[in-house]
Amino acid sequence: FAELWPVMPRARAIPNCRTYDPTYGYELAVIIQDGMKKMTEEQQDVFYYITVMNESYQQPAMPAGAEEGIKKGMYLLEEDNREAAHHVQLMGSGTILREVREAAKILREQFNVGADVWSVTSFNELRRDGLAVERSNRLHPGQKPKLSYVEECLNGRQGPVIASTDYMKLFAEQIRQWVPSKEFKVLGTDGFGRSDSRKKLRHFFEVDRHFVVLAALEALADRGDIEPKVVAEAIAKFGIDPEKRNPLDC
Repeated sequence: FAELWPVMPRARAIPNCRTYDPTYGYELAVIIQDGMKKMTEEQQDVFYYITVMNESYQQPAMPAGAEEGIKKGMYLLEEDNREAAHHVQLMGSGTILREVREAAKILREQFNVGADVWSVTSFNELRRDGLAVERSNRLHPGQKPKLSYVEECLNGRQGPVIASTDYMKLFAEQIRQWVPSKEFKVLGTDGFGRSDSRKKLRHFFEVDRHFVVLAALEALADRGDIEPKVVAEAIAKFGIDPEKRNPLDC
């Protein structure tokens, strides 16, 4: 039912495996409760694979109305309704969500960029839903097309979308076709593993808060919303070496 180390990307190939990567205890509780109901009470032919980590951090209360989104694969954790020059949508999965939340603060306080933060409890479940909706639309050409859950969540939201996870980029890339914004930046841990502090590892693989901010600024620059020099200034501000080796080649 649960493991300490992920095989999450590979598990998507198993049709009756439901995979989740929760960040907070309340997410885990909702997922386990849902899994027990489906497997025991409803006797569905499914099993659950949940990745939980041994990192210690504060556990907040569950936002009102988050249960369905947790089960479906994503929900809006933080909504920034304050006036800002620009806006972005940030996605985080597992422990990296905490870095994403810190990136949202940096974007707001240092760059006047508002950021909505989405907790993605399962990219695999989002893909499963998207493919099911795509199939339904294909088989019912005369009816109004349905929207995937990703589209339902992101339609009408402002700005580019940036996703960061502890997995290979391909893991979050699997929902790209349902992301309404053409500016969809994905950060991931492509490359060989390292044994060091989590902080250094996240910097090495370029998935920490500063690289999330850079990806957001880059996406805004791609749209022409800001000047490329803003991205260069951020690189200097964060002390990032532009000639840093690509982790994929290390």
